Amino acid sequence: MRAAPTILHLDMDAFYASVEQASKPSLRGKAVIVGGLGPRGVVATASYEARRFGVHSAMPTAQARRLCPNGAYLIPRFSLYRAVSDQVMALLRALSPLVEPLSLDEAFVDLEAGGVAFDSASALATGERLRADIRGVTGLSGSVGLAGSKMLAKVASEEAKPNGLLLIEPGTERELLAPMSVRTLPGVGPATGEHLRRAGITTVGELAEAGEDELVRMVGRAHGVGLYRMALGLDDRPVVAERDAKSVSVEDTFDVDLHDRVRIRGEVQRLADRCVRRLRESGHSGRTIVLKVRRYDFSTLTRSETLRGPTDDPGVVREAAARLLEGVDTTGGVRLLGVGVTGLADYTQEDLFAQAAEAAEAAEAAESAEGAEEAEGAAEPLGEAEPAAGSEASLDPWSAAPGAEPEPAVERRWMAGLDVLHSVYGPGWVQGSGVGRVTVRFEQPGSPPGRVRTFRVDDPELEPSDPLPLVGATDAGT
Repeated sequence: MRAAPTILHLDMDAFYASVEQASKPSLRGKAVIVGGLGPRGVVATASYEARRFGVHSAMPTAQARRLCPNGAYLIPRFSLYRAVSDQVMALLRALSPLVEPLSLDEAFVDLEAGGVAFDSASALATGERLRADIRGVTGLSGSVGLAGSKMLAKVASEEAKPNGLLLIEPGTERELLAPMSVRTLPGVGPATGEHLRRAGITTVGELAEAGEDELVRMVGRAHGVGLYRMALGLDDRPVVAERDAKSVSVEDTFDVDLHDRVRIRGEVQRLADRCVRRLRESGHSGRTIVLKVRRYDFSTLTRSETLRGPTDDPGVVREAAARLLEGVDTTGGVRLLGVGVTGLADYTQEDLFAQAAEAAEAAEAAESAEGAEEAEGAAEPLGEAEPAAGSEASLDPWSAAPGAEPEPAVERRWMAGLDVLHSVYGPGWVQGSGVGRVTVRFEQPGSPPGRVRTFRVDDPELEPSDPLPLVGATDAGT
């Protein structure tokens, strides 16, 4: 525990939804729900306007639609979220070499290590300056907590939401924590919270009064000792600048169970390629390939294969995933598929490229034996696929399967929230589509709310486009 509140925790406010509101002026101040749009979709983030209706993250989208039928439901745009996150993290790294990112929108910063804060006054000034810089660079708001430990800094930022700053003076921790719910503490989930409630413990103060011995008796030694220390506000964990990644994975949930074995194989190959792209972006290779299959009855199977050495070769990963799939029974239908790589390293085993070439030759021979029927099935378009969290490739509705006949009205899927560019009207975003039509609102970050127009789904003047930056983009694309 530090004698000064020099550990900062930043948590961006309703990050995905706030990015969407900033990039779509007509949605500012309105209920925005970002997540999967299909029947099996899940809410990733809800704006504060949507939260008033009871919508929250991890809620099924179907339930959110019942609670907030007039909200704007948008598919995630992870490439834009990552770009904005990079801007925010750059501001944090300008403050200190010790920045510990927890996700795209959340991080700890050791201000003392950066020489920008040594007491309450300098920490407070730094926190306010950071919030102003984030607003200037991204146009978004973030909540900041300052304290002498990581746990308390995170509690402070949560209490400061939305768009606020809270500093917890060292020595006041127990007084501040005492009236708070036990669920405020890290590691106290619904099950532990209910267990404590049945024992008459609902606040952090009551947790501290129970004593360490009683808590150990109730929840076990490891958890009980930790709970007691947190209830006293004790946390000596350091801010760690680099947290080694343990795995890289991607997965997709499908609105309709997949039964066709050819289509399942095709999806596994596509996921393998996406996984390798993320692996290379992270600067790693890996030696263990993992396949995840969730079947129609929600039973989940995982299969893995360990290679001779680490690789980042797509052919090797594809073939390993295909071999793992052969050992899985998918007769009843598949609702989710995932491919991952573990055992990460910073180098690649060169002789695995020879292995990839051998595997490719074997696959080519097998495909020629399967005949034209399989090739035709592999090109068949998949239905509404639910994007996995963090997987932007699954959000591209304009990528046709290799070898498919061009049928623009069928293959071009305009999903709500995605960016488009019209040769006459300029940049805009898809509000919705159906019955051969797509409705687009033409506006961009920094502009007034734009006009809405409707086009045929195969209109040659309307094309998908990359997201525009949130700040300084008013004239972009026109």
